[in-house]
Amino acid sequence: MPDVTPIVIHEAAVHMPNLGIASVGGNIDPEHAVFLIDLVRKRRRIRSYLTSTLKKINPDLVGLSSMAWQYHTCTRVAKLIKQILPDTKVVVGGYHPTLMGEEIAASPEAKWFDFLIRGEGEEASRRLVNALAGRDRFEDIPSLSYRQGEEFVHNKRAEPLDLSTLKLPIRDRRRLTWGYHIVASKVEVMETSRGCTRSCNFCSMKHMYGRTFRTFPIERVLSDLDDIYYKRRTRGVFIVDDNFVLSPKRVMALCDAIAERKYKNLNLIVQADCISVAKSEEMVEKMALAGFRTIFLGIENASRKNLDLAHKGNTVEASRRAVQICQKHGMMVIGGLIFGFPDDDEQDIVDNYQFLKDVGADGAICQILTPYPKTEIRTALISEGLVTNKENFERYTGLWANVRTRHLETDRLQYLFWYHRQRILGWWNPSMRARRQQGRAWTGFWIHVFRPVLRFFVNRTLRKLGWEGRHQRVLARLARVNEFKDLDTI
Repeated sequence: MPDVTPIVIHEAAVHMPNLGIASVGGNIDPEHAVFLIDLVRKRRRIRSYLTSTLKKINPDLVGLSSMAWQYHTCTRVAKLIKQILPDTKVVVGGYHPTLMGEEIAASPEAKWFDFLIRGEGEEASRRLVNALAGRDRFEDIPSLSYRQGEEFVHNKRAEPLDLSTLKLPIRDRRRLTWGYHIVASKVEVMETSRGCTRSCNFCSMKHMYGRTFRTFPIERVLSDLDDIYYKRRTRGVFIVDDNFVLSPKRVMALCDAIAERKYKNLNLIVQADCISVAKSEEMVEKMALAGFRTIFLGIENASRKNLDLAHKGNTVEASRRAVQICQKHGMMVIGGLIFGFPDDDEQDIVDNYQFLKDVGADGAICQILTPYPKTEIRTALISEGLVTNKENFERYTGLWANVRTRHLETDRLQYLFWYHRQRILGWWNPSMRARRQQGRAWTGFWIHVFRPVLRFFVNRTLRKLGWEGRHQRVLARLARVNEFKDLDTI
């Protein structure tokens, strides 16, 4: 989908390829022709691009992947496909169909879909394509929902896949869109494991994989990395594992194997939990030697009461130590915080931002607690009357307040979340680690050119409109980020 979440920097500055559709496509049997499109690279001309491209390909089946906040766009894209090619079948997968398959099947927009895939998509998609070719049966494919007349039949969910059987994702010319980047650097995406055994109640991961943790064989990971490094000539790699460091022993073995390859200028980016990192400096040291340069740490919150509510445990001191260890070994640390827990008041928001500043993280990804479908925290918040937006999933991006707290109404939470970030964290001041990892040319341009210009216009807006007025402008821009006017007339 073309929808993006401008959490870090402007939505045009970071475009990473969709690994899900690339992996699904790579595992379709070779006698079938497969092409990939990432609409994130065609945000400004979706309708014209799809019309010309799909007419040229004339596919038998189009697969779409959707998160909850992308689903509205997904339905419009599916409708467009049916208008362009009425006989083409449409299948939709990803998190939203996995969690909301029965609801989607019973909805008015279900008429634009022929199939749903709930859970991991590689094997179900492979078998679906073969069934359309007459070599399998819909009713025998686990995790598939298929249309039977006006109704959908939901087959039982499949067991978690054996990751050692999966082929590499598609990154060659079958991928029709290109130009993926983080600012000025090329980037690709890979995975080394799937799942997480943690009990965080705000996460929907367990509905996709169950509370499992499965790893790809090290040789397969190295083959994937070789494909990116040598064939795609790309040095930046985002590893999308749900919790890369869940098994430190396995991480160290993988890092040793990567280090033995002696890749030059490799820049690996990963996300991890603070507890595992804080407990194993040896692991972090090996990660640094293997080429890990940036790590996203899920600090989540500096309040013990909120951590308990989220089933995170007391991670405050672990967060401090994790940041220190990673920076000691030259890694740039991005700290992640969640705001808007039921007991939060304005002082809690201030304290959390101050905590993130005090631990010295190099950057921040901050979100508002979002009641994602089927999560335990959604059920709890709804029962207390704290969810103020139950249905408009377009705003489930992490940047919109869809809840209130016992002390703050939704609009006030939205404002204070933004306001105190501006006042406490302020303008990004790249550390020397950040300058090395992000490139001195880009960070120098940010420091000496772009930031001063941006600050001038922001200060002028503040003088004219004040903080509240500027915030309204920010919200208006945020509301426009995922507007696609060429789909509105469909």
